[in-house]
Amino acid sequence: MYRKLLVAFDGSEGSRKALKRAIILARCFDAELHSISVEVDLPQYVATIGEFEEVRAQKDAYFNLLVREATELAEAQGIALTTHVVAGHAVDCIVDFCKEGSFDLLVTGFTGHSRIYETIWGGISRNLARFSPCSVLIEK
Repeated sequence: MYRKLLVAFDGSEGSRKALKRAIILARCFDAELHSISVEVDLPQYVATIGEFEEVRAQKDAYFNLLVREATELAEAQGIALTTHVVAGHAVDCIVDFCKEGSFDLLVTGFTGHSRIYETIWGGISRNLARFSPCSVLIEK
């Protein structure tokens, strides 16, 4: 049924649940599993190049930890995980990545780091369900 899965992983509890579900699905369907993490909020204006480089180094370290965590979780279950870190707006990047990668299923958490609609329904997960070119599983 599913041959190629993508899980949105930002390190939040919701995305960890999504990753665990995606690993189970990848094992059940013998599917290829990918994760995507979107790097947002790099400073637009900085006083010095050093200030930009410091923020960039902090974000790189954070995303390296995310990639390691996701890879270790998948490997512990015997699943190979291909990780991707992209920069930009979360919904736009994930939707475009789904299109370009011809994914069958996108797995995302109900809520993540976005705080706007977190108490009702995560703004990012809602928009992913709306705009994704493939089926979307929202893990609660």
